[in-house]
Amino acid sequence: MQQAPSSPNLAIETRMLGKIFGSKVAVRGLTLEVARGEVFGFLGPNGAGKSTSIKMMLGLIAPTWGKALVLGSPAGDVAARRKIGFLPEHFRFYEWLTAAELLSVHGRLYGMVKTRLRERIPELLNEVGLWAHREKRVRDFSKGMMQRLGLAQALLNDPELIFLDEPTSGLDPAGRKLVRDIIKAQRDRGATVFLNSHLLGEVEVTCDRVGFIKNGEVLETRRLGALLEGEVTVTMRAGKLSPETLVALGQRVSSLKVAGDGLTFFTPSTDALPDIVRFLVSQNVDVYEITPQRLSLEDLFLRIVGPDGGL
Repeated sequence: MQQAPSSPNLAIETRMLGKIFGSKVAVRGLTLEVARGEVFGFLGPNGAGKSTSIKMMLGLIAPTWGKALVLGSPAGDVAARRKIGFLPEHFRFYEWLTAAELLSVHGRLYGMVKTRLRERIPELLNEVGLWAHREKRVRDFSKGMMQRLGLAQALLNDPELIFLDEPTSGLDPAGRKLVRDIIKAQRDRGATVFLNSHLLGEVEVTCDRVGFIKNGEVLETRRLGALLEGEVTVTMRAGKLSPETLVALGQRVSSLKVAGDGLTFFTPSTDALPDIVRFLVSQNVDVYEITPQRLSLEDLFLRIVGPDGGL
């Protein structure tokens, strides 16, 4: 059966992608679309199938069922893989090589010509802050330096699509800012970045969209711009709240919780708050305090994945 063509606007397209290891279902049915030129965050609890999903998209392991198209070609296609950069969460480099030698080896594996490598290696080592350590052997690198070197090798071939699996692991705040800046620069040049990270604050300031995965399935995707502009969580302190008023309020807001004279709930935006306050006052409720707060990515993660879905 001939595979349907991929949309030219998509860097990644999966349909009901699944993987079983023995009796364990690692990925149940991953259906996902990632547009070219966007930074996409992949979020889920430990054991949700994130790393297995990435390996199937890269063609490193074969799916048990479903399909994946990457840069318009079936996952694992050799020509497409030459246009992909990958930083795995757990990687081991040849520790007897220097930083410059390691990048040279990886560049030759990509098929890069020597003249381009002589230009690219200094560029990258400067970009990740390792030029001064170019002749140091990898065995003498700290964890943070190793992470920076791993990021450099993922960018070596000017990839169209970059998979970053926990790229800020082991990095200090300056290192994390460096990664954010590099990701932004890659997006600015038109590359697609697929980011798996458990640091929600980093994801929130870096990604254009996020997908939430649990038990090997995508539960929901959200555009972060809409999240930043939209839904808010509201805490309120009020008196003289009758059961009837609470029922009516619960129909106007979502996830209403009451503890004494304290209320918490969600609204689509702060624009809804004046009407809510007017309604409560019309019901003779004493409103002492109201505090809206933008819904954070952590709040959204807990709402979609659930409180038992720790990263």
